[in-house]
This record gives sequence, structure tokens and C-alpha cells, in this order.
Amino acid sequence: MDLRIFTEPQQGAIYADLLRVAQATERLGFDAFFRSDHFRAMGVPGLPGPTDSWTTLSALAVQTERIALGTLVTSATFRLPGPLAIAVAQADQMSGGRIELGLGAGWFESEHTGYGIPFPSTAERFARLAEQLEIITGFWATPEGESYTFRGEHYTLVDSPALPKPARPIPVIVGGMGAKRTPALAARFASEFNIPFQQLDAATAQYDRVAQACTDAGRDPAGIVRSFAHVLAVGASDAEVERRLAAAGKTREELAGDPLVGTPAQVVDAVGQWREKAGATRVYLQVLDLTDLDHLELVAAEVAPHLA
Repeated sequence: MDLRIFTEPQQGAIYADLLRVAQATERLGFDAFFRSDHFRAMGVPGLPGPTDSWTTLSALAVQTERIALGTLVTSATFRLPGPLAIAVAQADQMSGGRIELGLGAGWFESEHTGYGIPFPSTAERFARLAEQLEIITGFWATPEGESYTFRGEHYTLVDSPALPKPARPIPVIVGGMGAKRTPALAARFASEFNIPFQQLDAATAQYDRVAQACTDAGRDPAGIVRSFAHVLAVGASDAEVERRLAAAGKTREELAGDPLVGTPAQVVDAVGQWREKAGATRVYLQVLDLTDLDHLELVAAEVAPHLA
């Protein structure tokens, strides 16, 4: 089971905070450091303000050496597909081939209105996401010296040089609980399918929909990594778990049944259930208190060795 650290910087973090957590992620042997792509805090002031995801990841690319780096997930409403493909490819070159791109339709309306970003209907956002996935993957797959053209309903690229190229094929992550369009997009474009903040039974049913979509598209379902994300609150005692829940602004009742809340032994057992019953092989540990590096130390020492 891959264990990946997943942060929410819009809740209140500067680059120095993220660098400290990313370097701890690498030092402690975790697989990757990921961050959300949001411009507005949720339920808190979010001071001193948001940081840009791809600016952050480009900087981390040269200040880390081993871990994968990526977004969970970049919103297709935030950037045009051509410039996004350029930014992600450049970050991948800077990292020596460690970047991964999670891409979604976008959902948080107030961050769009607060920063002057158009927020179209759900149907249009999904249509734009589908075109962006096709453009970005087509852009990167175009051989050097050849051009790339795409004419869609929302985006048109004519004779693009499709440069720069990433250091290697960049894994694309698609996720969510949509019953039809989301599995179909994953089957076409994704190397990983992620389910955020769902219980095991619901997640298993969604993984099955993705597998069926792959089969319908003539693709082997085993070719897509199954991953999930949940809030992390691990403690050596119940009191320590409660302290970490409080620091994250969560309660045990709110996260009842979540697999990453409890003692190390409880978390190992719960994550094992996701592996055995749902076929998941990767988990994103959502770390909300970025000052508590002891939290990561505990997981690295008491959880990770039992899930290797």
C-alpha cells in the first residue's frame, strides 16, 4: 500500500510550511506529497491566504529528490489546457520525472466568484474537463517535431508545437463519485482513480463502475490504480487521537467509520480492509495540522511498516 501525504494549504499555510512537510514526507519514507488546488479556505479564515499549486510544486521539485509530487486535484476551470500542459511538463522536468496530475471539473463556486474565475454549469464544467484531458494527454503524446491540433466545443488548438515535453509520461489521476461520466473519463485517460472521503461500500461500488467502464472501452481494469483519501488522525492513545482531531477541526462522530482515525493498530486493520475488499493499493493521508510533524513520525514508525 502506497502512503501519500495530502495537504490542504488553502486552510492557512505558506510555502515554508509546505516545504517542511514535503521534506518530512521524503525523510520518513512516504511515497508522495500532494496538495489540493484551491484558492479559498473552507470554514476558517485561511490566513495569510492561498498559494498556487503549480508554483508550489515547481519549487518543491527542486527542493526534494525522491517523492512523487502532484495535485488532488487541479480544477479544469482554473487554467487553459495548453498553459496547464506547459506548467505541468516544466515541473516534471524540474523534478526529474516525479510529477503527477490530478484533474477535476471544479466544484467550489465561491473561490471562482472571489477570484474572478468563470463558473459555468455542471454539465459545461464536465465537458471542459473531458476536452482538457484529451488536449493535455494528446499534447504530451505528440512526438517532437510534429504539431497537435484539436477542435472542440470549448477549446481549439491549431498546429501547436506541443512543447515542452515532460521527462516521462505523466500519470493522470481522475476521481469522484459520478456514476457515468466520471468512470468513462477515467477509462479513457486515467492511470489512477481516486475516491475521496467515502465509506468502503460506496467506494467499492464506484471502483466496480470504473472497472466496467474500462471493460466497455476495451481496456484492462487492472491498469488503473485504485486509491482513496481520508482525514488522518492517528494517536498512540484515545486522548492523542482526540487531540489531533481537535487540531484538525474534526470530531470522532463526524469521521465515524473513517479508516485513518484511531490507534496505529486500528488504522492498519482498517486500511487493510480497503486493500482486501476494494482492491485499493494507495491511500492519501489528509494532514490538516501542518505543524504536527510528530503525527507523520508516528504513522511512519507504527503504520507504514505493516502496510508495506
